[in-house]
Amino acid sequence: MPLVEVTHAADVADSTLRELGSVLPHLVSVAVECPEEPYDHDLQPGDIEIRFRKLGPLDRSGLDVVIEVRSKYFESRAENRQERVDELHEAVTAATGLRDFGIYLSLPVAAWSQGD
Repeated sequence: MPLVEVTHAADVADSTLRELGSVLPHLVSVAVECPEEPYDHDLQPGDIEIRFRKLGPLDRSGLDVVIEVRSKYFESRAENRQERVDELHEAVTAATGLRDFGIYLSLPVAAWSQGD
């Protein structure tokens, strides 16, 4: 289950952020798909979590948007992580028109539990 945090400058349009919120579940799921966690194109509650946060007065960032993706470590995911994040960057650009943004893909050793 990927966790996604989108940190953005105050002047990024709400329409752009809504578009990101719309396309990121699918695009991130494609980017982190692996044999251990295949993507069936039928996202359910708990499959992906996305949080948006506006840069605060003490934050420092040279980009309009930073998208941080955290998804459980699997060897099959880790072996081509740079290719995955590059393809995700291209897909976000194509879907939203964003240009001044970065994506950080982290694959921590983790576990997840969810109630009904």
